[in-house]
Amino acid sequence: MLGRTANGLFWMFRYLERAENTARLLEAALRMALTRDLATAEAEWRSVIATLGLSKAYEALHESYDGMQVWNFVLRGPSNPGNVRLMFGAVRSNARTARTNISSDVWEAVNENWMKLDALLARPVGQAGVGEVLAAIRRAGTQVHGAFDGSMLRDEGYHFSRAGTFIERSDSTARILDMKYFLLLPSLSYVGSSLDTGQWEQVLRSVAGARVYSWLNAGQIEARGIVEFVVLDDRFPRSLAFCRNALRDCLGALARMHGVEGRAVALMRDSDTRISHLCVDQIFEQGLHEFLVDFLSRNASISQAIAEDYRFHA
Repeated sequence: MLGRTANGLFWMFRYLERAENTARLLEAALRMALTRDLATAEAEWRSVIATLGLSKAYEALHESYDGMQVWNFVLRGPSNPGNVRLMFGAVRSNARTARTNISSDVWEAVNENWMKLDALLARPVGQAGVGEVLAAIRRAGTQVHGAFDGSMLRDEGYHFSRAGTFIERSDSTARILDMKYFLLLPSLSYVGSSLDTGQWEQVLRSVAGARVYSWLNAGQIEARGIVEFVVLDDRFPRSLAFCRNALRDCLGALARMHGVEGRAVALMRDSDTRISHLCVDQIFEQGLHEFLVDFLSRNASISQAIAEDYRFHA
């Protein structure tokens, strides 16, 4: 497979995952903002912009964190080069680059959803329409992934696509979890308060884990259990453990197909050695923020190594 094609598949699914994760983050913030006072709502919208790394660009245009301003900036803002409208355009562009290596079902799911989303985001999104738009973005991700799982040959293109998905998904989960401690809580004195509980619920909703966590824990919301679930529970498909295991399998399959283990496999193995035997108490002893920063750094290094190993830009 040409490096250009592998790059297209890898980034097609990174952008798809990023668009869906952004929609979930906005949905969780919208739910929280509608049930809290104005000051808390503004803090929620501020946290969304900060989590996405858009604070500087947003504040260059706006003086306050109004919900409608925030979601329009994130979804379709022309001064935001990472807006969801452009993001899904990148999904389609990369799908076109790799057109001969994806099934007709996948291409149709991408193309049809791109047309729907492009039309929905062609004009500003108001309060009455934001729920529909966010649901459409999530639905697009579900449909493309469903077509992919049901129709793609399990060849190297499949594994490049999956690698992109799990690199992006774990990155998003780690950033959302880190946001909770450093952006949502005004101070450590709030830990264990009703505000703290509400913010942890928001974390779970942002990673699509609120209902399953409730099933597993009889509705009990507490920091230790949630960190253990989101970081270490390899049954949950958005946990860091699940993503790490899936990425390891993808890299192993690619190494077997190419007959050589590249630097990405070595970095993956080193990451496993450092974190595979950690328990939640050790994570808190180390510092949750420090653990997540290290995880994000290693994730970025593995992503870069994949690009170099398989000559994405050759």
